[in-house]
Amino acid sequence: MRKLLLTTSFLLTILFVGHTQTKNFIDQPYIEVSGTADTLVTPNEIFIKIIISERDSKNKVSLEESENKMVAAFKDLGINTERDLTTSDMLSAYRFYLLKQKDIFKTKEYILKVSTAAMASKVFLQLEDLGISNASIDRVDHTDLESIKNVCRTRAILNAKEKAIALTKPISQTVGNAIQITDNETNFDNQLQGKVAGLVIRGYGTLKEVRRDDMPNIEFEKIKVSSTISVKFILK
Repeated sequence: MRKLLLTTSFLLTILFVGHTQTKNFIDQPYIEVSGTADTLVTPNEIFIKIIISERDSKNKVSLEESENKMVAAFKDLGINTERDLTTSDMLSAYRFYLLKQKDIFKTKEYILKVSTAAMASKVFLQLEDLGISNASIDRVDHTDLESIKNVCRTRAILNAKEKAIALTKPISQTVGNAIQITDNETNFDNQLQGKVAGLVIRGYGTLKEVRRDDMPNIEFEKIKVSSTISVKFILK
């Protein structure tokens, strides 16, 4: 019986302490604010989707021949094709299409990664010269994206503290330590997709209007990274 009473007393003590801590947290005067920050980053990873198909070839050039010419052209541009050119379907490299029930045409899809918009434009021009028209921007990215997100988080929480100070100064109160911080997710927008013909070059309309000996500076839409942080500060 005595053991049971001691156990009950111990449990009641734990519950009381937990309740007191919760009560103290709720009863403390605090201010809750949200801070935001965002930045625009020029992508340094541009992924180009390329599809080669025998049926696209007027002179029925084999897919293998078109592939070899494309790889050679990319190497001439200084691209490391072993590292930056991949096929999207590694298990079955070729997909077959049955047309008119007797002719079989092969098609293959590639993803090429380049680091600058200028190199991307050179790639498109090379593809145009080779008669490969089925190419588009698949997506863009940045190699230091996680670090950039953390910079935005830091700026967002500093923005939250500035807001808290601005709100409390007129009422002669000060902002104390943060008692709760909530990261409301850092957003990352890299939705940049479009056909080659729609790729806009600065100072020109489309790629078809660019002369090979007068390559302009081109720009992709920048990646937007934004962060929102909610913070509860103690009021003094």
